[in-house]
Amino acid sequence: MIKGQKSDVTKGRNVRELDVIFGWQCDNPGIGIDAAGFVLSERGRCERDEHFVFYGNPHALGGAVTHSASGGEGRETLRVSLPDLPEDADKIAMTVTIYEGEQQGHTMSNVSSLYIRLVDTAAGEEICRFDFGAELDKETAVVAGELYRHQGEWKFRAVGSGFFGGLRALCESFGLEVREEENAVSEAAAAAEPLMLSTIDLRKKTVGLLLEKKKLSGIVARVGLVLDITGSMRKLYNNGTVQEVVERILAIACKFDDNGELDVWVYDHEFSRLPSVTERDFAGYVQSRILGDPSIHKFGRNNEPLVMEDIVRKYTKEEPDSTPVFIIFINDGGVVNPTKKTLTEAAVHPIFWQFVGIGDSDFEVLSQLDTLPGRVVDNANFFPIADITTITDEELYGKLLNEFPLWLKEAKAIGILR
Repeated sequence: MIKGQKSDVTKGRNVRELDVIFGWQCDNPGIGIDAAGFVLSERGRCERDEHFVFYGNPHALGGAVTHSASGGEGRETLRVSLPDLPEDADKIAMTVTIYEGEQQGHTMSNVSSLYIRLVDTAAGEEICRFDFGAELDKETAVVAGELYRHQGEWKFRAVGSGFFGGLRALCESFGLEVREEENAVSEAAAAAEPLMLSTIDLRKKTVGLLLEKKKLSGIVARVGLVLDITGSMRKLYNNGTVQEVVERILAIACKFDDNGELDVWVYDHEFSRLPSVTERDFAGYVQSRILGDPSIHKFGRNNEPLVMEDIVRKYTKEEPDSTPVFIIFINDGGVVNPTKKTLTEAAVHPIFWQFVGIGDSDFEVLSQLDTLPGRVVDNANFFPIADITTITDEELYGKLLNEFPLWLKEAKAIGILR
C-alpha cells in the first residue's frame, strides 16, 4: 500500500479475527519502541482510558483487542476480534511511539524498515501491508494506519503521519491526557464540564443543517481540496487565510467522507499530493505540512492540468471506488487553457470539480468551465469570491454545495455513479 490508500478488510472475505503486526529495525538497543491501538468512537475520540491498548493495558473491550510483544525484537501485534467490537467502536488507530523519545533525544530518524501488516488470523493470509516512515525525521510517534467501519464492513487506511511529542501528543489528539504524577493515561478531568463547541464543530453543524435542507444527509463522498500555491498566493499563505480555508473545507469532509478526512493537493507549475488532514491534526497544517516542507514547490506559475491528472489517477487508478468524489479547487486566477480539455476528458469519472476563484482577477478561463461543450455530464461549477475571509460559513457552504447535488443526480442517471 501507499500512503493514503485504503483497502477492504472484510468485504469479500470471511475475516473474523485479525492480527495487526507492527515491525521495525533499530540498531540502538537503548531505544524503546512500542506499538499501541486507540479504540475510537465516531467522534474520533478514545472515550475511556481502557480503550487505549498497549503493553501496560494488553486487553481491551473484554478481549476484543489485545496487545502482544511476542514474536521477537522489533515486532509487536494487536489482535482484533471484529465480531466482539461494540457498535460504538468506530475506528482503531494503530500507532508506534518511541519511549521517552524527547527526554532521551531519540527520534524516528533512528528507526528504519517500519511496517504494518494485516493478517487474517484463521487463514494466515496477509490482507495488506504498508511500509512507512522513510520521510520521518524528528518525530517521536506515528499513526501507522486506521482500521475503520464503512457501510457495515471494515477497511484499513494507510496513514504514516508523524507526531512530535511522543505518546503524550497521541493521547491528547485522541482525547486523553497523561497524568505526570502517575505516568498513566486518564480521561480528561473536565468531562463533567459543559461541552463547548470548537470552531470546527460549529462549522460541521452548519454543514449538517445545509445537507438536511438539500436532502443530502447520509450521502458519502470523498472530499479533496486543491490549493493554488503560485506566487500571487504568497500573502494568503503567510497571513493565515489558506489555513482558514483548510479548516472550513474540512468541515465538509467531516460530514461527507467515510473516514472524516480531507485529501489535499497544492500546485503551481508542479504539484504535491499532501497527507490527508483530519480534525485531529488540522491545527497548523499549512505552516507545518506546506510552508515548512522544503520538498514542496512553491510560488511558481500556474499549471492546473498536472494536478488534475493526479487527482483523476488517485481516485480512478490507485483507489478505484464507486464513491463520488467532491473536489474543491481554490485558485486566484491565471488558469491555463488546457484545463478545459482536462476537465472535458474527466467528465466520464465520478468526480465533481467545484472551482472557487478568490481575489479580483477576471477568471476568464474559470468562468467558462461550467458551460464547456462536449462533456457527457456537467462535472464542474465555478464562483468567485473577492475576499474569502469576509464570507460567512453559511454563504460559503451554500455556494459550494449548490451544484454538487445536481451532478449526483445526473451522474447516476447515465451510469457514472451507482
